[in-house]
Amino acid sequence: MIKVVFFGTPDIGLKTLEYLYNSKNTEVIGIVTQPDRPSGRGHKIIMSKIKEFGLQHNIPVFQPKSIRKEPDIQESLKALEPDFFVTFAFGQILSQEVLDIPKYETINLHASLLPKYRGANPIQRAIIDGEKETGICTMITELGLDCGDVCKKLTIPIPEDMNCEDLYNIISEKSPQMVEDTLIGLVNKTLTPVPQCEEGVCMAGKLQKEETKIDFSKSANEIHNLVRGIYKSPSAYFIYNDKLIKVMKTKVCEGSGKCGEFLEVNKEGIKVGCGKDCIILLEVKPEGKGVMPAKDWYNGVKNK
Repeated sequence: MIKVVFFGTPDIGLKTLEYLYNSKNTEVIGIVTQPDRPSGRGHKIIMSKIKEFGLQHNIPVFQPKSIRKEPDIQESLKALEPDFFVTFAFGQILSQEVLDIPKYETINLHASLLPKYRGANPIQRAIIDGEKETGICTMITELGLDCGDVCKKLTIPIPEDMNCEDLYNIISEKSPQMVEDTLIGLVNKTLTPVPQCEEGVCMAGKLQKEETKIDFSKSANEIHNLVRGIYKSPSAYFIYNDKLIKVMKTKVCEGSGKCGEFLEVNKEGIKVGCGKDCIILLEVKPEGKGVMPAKDWYNGVKNK
């Protein structure tokens, strides 16, 4: 069996971890995940589902603040004698000393069609930019940012109504088999990694707070893509009567009007003027309230 140490923190990697644990071809001998952190309004310390899985199945779990600076954990990983490290949204940069530990390679699963969207937010950025397709790649991890040779690649279409949560779930479902096939192919030497082409490189940097506020002077398409790209986390928003209104679902329609002006309210939603065409607000989440149809929100505040 192929001995694997799994590196990951967010839920998107859980299905891959479960798959590798249950596979007859791989043995998960260790898990490396980020330290437990406060979450939610109460700032309660919550462990990741990746850690929970490890504890439930008696798999050694390591939680370095920075694995590059913790030689004791590095020595513990060496003692496990892994064939591969598999990383999936782990959240820390690995040093060469760490990359040299496994017998074969460190394999990273990246949620884009490399070399496009290297970096931290490939899922959100692809939708925000209006891409018609994205994908997932398994790659050999090198010291540079997502620049290693690509092992396997899978294309995923992005329909106009897909949001980041939808895409996140598809990637979570498609990734496990790709990772296992990559490990088996490298061990059996039936898979040859391919160097990335430097043409078309673009970065998927972390989302900045100022990017989440809707600018109605932009085109309706750009606003629609922003709403889809940051759906729920953290959500696009605008300010109305000094209240923050998150926008959860929109639709583009033809027309024109003053940017940011509510042009019409009907059974479908609120039609708002944009720099090009109009956007219909379908669902919103007013400050301190739950998600609701945009027309219901407006009918509740229009006379106040």
